[in-house]
Amino acid sequence: MSAPTSTHRAVVVIGSGPAGLTAALYTGRANLNPLVIEGIEAGGQLMLTTMVENWPGYRDGILGPDLMSELRAQALRFGAEFLQGDVSSVDMSARPFRIQVGKTTYTADALIVATGASAKWLDLGVDKQLSGRGVSTCATCDGFFFKGKHVAVVGGGDTAMEEAIYLSKLCSKVTVIHRRDSLRASKVMQDKALNDPKIEFLWNKAVTDIKDVTKGEVTGLVLTDTVTGAVSELPIDGVFIGIGHTPNTKLFQGQLTLNESGYIETHHGSKTNIPGVFAAGDVQDHVYRQAVTAAGSGCMAAIDAERFLSGVGH
Repeated sequence: MSAPTSTHRAVVVIGSGPAGLTAALYTGRANLNPLVIEGIEAGGQLMLTTMVENWPGYRDGILGPDLMSELRAQALRFGAEFLQGDVSSVDMSARPFRIQVGKTTYTADALIVATGASAKWLDLGVDKQLSGRGVSTCATCDGFFFKGKHVAVVGGGDTAMEEAIYLSKLCSKVTVIHRRDSLRASKVMQDKALNDPKIEFLWNKAVTDIKDVTKGEVTGLVLTDTVTGAVSELPIDGVFIGIGHTPNTKLFQGQLTLNESGYIETHHGSKTNIPGVFAAGDVQDHVYRQAVTAAGSGCMAAIDAERFLSGVGH
């Protein structure tokens, strides 16, 4: 990969998921020649999915990595440049903003943060291996594939309850597995889940293995009782990990205003507390977390950045 043509840009985009690539497309078409710092693991969470059926315009669906490849190629076509590497630090104390990647400092008159949020995994290893093959972290994205089937949801907070309630409308049965004997979810979410006839709860159980990686699909869960240590197996068609997300905002702590969960706070579209810095996608959206909403907010950030640079709408 060739080095970027210049270390100073009107716009630098950090992140290469749907938000970052859409921002690159729009700023590219505005002749702003954006630099996209895509990270070592480029493409965002869609790189971990198989078939995406809810992206508009692909009536038969499209593979997640293929969709990201198309978005990237489209941004390239309109003049975006890409740098593979992770940002080690960002200085937003003055313009131009300074972005450190390896030993090189890049500067930007406007900055679009689209670093996303990472779903929390069970750290079993096998859960990531079976991602897209029966293991999911997004019911809205993948629930349709389990229509009429028995699925499990792991977790006890609002995320898990939201997933379980959504899945109960599609699946024959939803089993919620929680390592404690009470839920952490808000009262309203607890009541909805506990009163849903399709949702069953397994208390004091931890998932210690997911079968069957040799078959390349989920066939069951190995559960360990957190009180007695007894081991059991639960035959299952799919498992949704609902233990939350971690916004990728560590670089911006102490500079950008974050909410209590660590997501970037935006106002009037994609604006942050620092003029010239805009945020898009899952890094500032803990509600919808969809590829299409991330892309939409990437468009907003690009338009906001373009207006900022032209002196309109400060």
